[in-house]
Amino acid sequence: MQTNVIKVDPNEPEEKSIEFAAALIKNGGLVAFSTETVYGVGANFLDRAAVKKLYRIKKRPEKKPFTIHVSDMNTIKGMGAEISPFADRLIKRFWPGPLTLIMNAKGGSLGFRMPKNGIAKSIISKSGVPVALPSANISGEKPPVDAKDVLEALDGKIDLIIDSGETEYGKESTIVGITASGYKILRKGAIPAEEIDEVYNEM
Repeated sequence: MQTNVIKVDPNEPEEKSIEFAAALIKNGGLVAFSTETVYGVGANFLDRAAVKKLYRIKKRPEKKPFTIHVSDMNTIKGMGAEISPFADRLIKRFWPGPLTLIMNAKGGSLGFRMPKNGIAKSIISKSGVPVALPSANISGEKPPVDAKDVLEALDGKIDLIIDSGETEYGKESTIVGITASGYKILRKGAIPAEEIDEVYNEM
């Protein structure tokens, strides 16, 4: 497989480039693009073959689920996620943004994030599907902050890279698990733990 690279203006990307990337994802392709945190590689979460391929190229254990990236709340509700009062407050405070929430859903738990990066939101929205979007690297290696890093890690393994320059934060999202008794910070990231605590203490 040849990995194509399309360079775009981060502020005014060409619409046809965004639509091309979105169509690839919807139809089972793997596309890397920037969020505000790091570059991710996106796959149609509803396409089993695409998700299986994503696990394989990242060398990621299949027991470790992917976060679902969305562009609106309808997808989350449609997948049966239980949005607790605390999760709702976090969503209103930090989304779109670098916060991943693990919530109860039908048949277990699911992780969701709504990125604020305009290119990421547009690609996800135009794909019309929930998008699995782990960091665009081999599991255990440093997450990529530009397209060059992605190409070094995944050249020949994915269909397309949308190159929009360096990411804003250069670090991964904060992951918060919503529990019956409150919450647990599962990964420290772009949003400081103190800010999560503030929202909880305001309840």
